[in-house]
Amino acid sequence: MAELDPEIPENKHLKQAINHLEKVLDYAPMVAEGRDATVHLTPQDWKVVADALFNMDTPEDAFPDAIEDYGLANENKTITLTTSDYDIDIEIVAS
Repeated sequence: MAELDPEIPENKHLKQAINHLEKVLDYAPMVAEGRDATVHLTPQDWKVVADALFNMDTPEDAFPDAIEDYGLANENKTITLTTSDYDIDIEIVAS
């Protein structure tokens, strides 16, 4: 697990986002087809992750070490994560 830097203010939102990212990383191998994995989050959880990645100026080292790169795709509806083993798409679960 990535340790939060002591200089980063304790932030429940950020802790929750990191927890979700760790769960996504743990789940991806179970749903992967080759390198590609799609993981679904609730709209609220997806937003928490998106905020931490793109809106909170979170230092890169606060995120799990396995994440090599991240971005947005599908008109900003899909969060993409790249690890050494997987290309992960995080989508919002259909309601």
